[in-house]
Amino acid sequence: MSAVDPTTHDLWQVIAATDEVPLGQVDTTMLLDTPIAMTRDRDGAPVVWRRSHEQKGDSVDADTITERLPVITGYGYVWTSFGHPPATLFPIPEYAEPDRKNMSCGSIGIHVSAPRAVENFLDMGHFPYVHTDILGAEPHTEVKEYDVEVSAERDEVLATRCRFFQPRAALSATEGMDVEYVYRVPHPFCSVLYKSAPEAPERRDVIAIFLQPMTEERCRAHLLQSMIDSTSTVTDLRRFQQTIFGQDKPILENQFPKRLPLDPRAETPIRADKSAIAYRRWLSQKGITYGTIPVAS
Repeated sequence: MSAVDPTTHDLWQVIAATDEVPLGQVDTTMLLDTPIAMTRDRDGAPVVWRRSHEQKGDSVDADTITERLPVITGYGYVWTSFGHPPATLFPIPEYAEPDRKNMSCGSIGIHVSAPRAVENFLDMGHFPYVHTDILGAEPHTEVKEYDVEVSAERDEVLATRCRFFQPRAALSATEGMDVEYVYRVPHPFCSVLYKSAPEAPERRDVIAIFLQPMTEERCRAHLLQSMIDSTSTVTDLRRFQQTIFGQDKPILENQFPKRLPLDPRAETPIRADKSAIAYRRWLSQKGITYGTIPVAS
């Protein structure tokens, strides 16, 4: 644990979709270079601990687990911490709206650091080239001017007035449309995207990526959708989002270095990188070194 900075040590970290934690059996994963295990107790509550010899699929009586890690559930996922996490998770109030379809869309391993994956999520410039004829298309390649702020009060990065033409902005879209985006980064390894909902233009669909930092150069992306869509099935919505992320994964894994340089001069900035530059500065101010290349002093 010596390589983990104090801020990261005390964060809530996502580890699994809530409905995938087994009852009476052990599931295993890695978090911050540490093997951990999880199960459910007789009341169905998740139990998480540092793994010693347990193997995935082993049977276990949760009542015998004494040295447990803190656990919280939220947004369809289980979160844990090695330190002293806050009382609650960051808010996503839309998740509680009764007419939304909320779903986890899979947990996907990526050979990059968690901060590098967050930065990719913030990037609109790749839409026409990586998500051709879905989230973008030539000649609509310009990233229009947008606003970015780092809020000390809310402790998050917020990008607003993000606009981009998309041939198929969502599964429910029937034609191309100019889509307005809002990006939030309320946690060093998580980002929440709000985008125009084709079915209800006055409201927004919510797509979030929660990154589980397994090592400094490997993570798992846990995907959440909270959609306003009365016609599509949950299976189809999941498949659509998995298609998008499947296009991102090889691009992400070909990036070098695997850790995210926090010095904005380390990689050539362009307009599309404005939110990424703010994100790097915010990580640096918070003292996040895990999965990053800190600014040289």
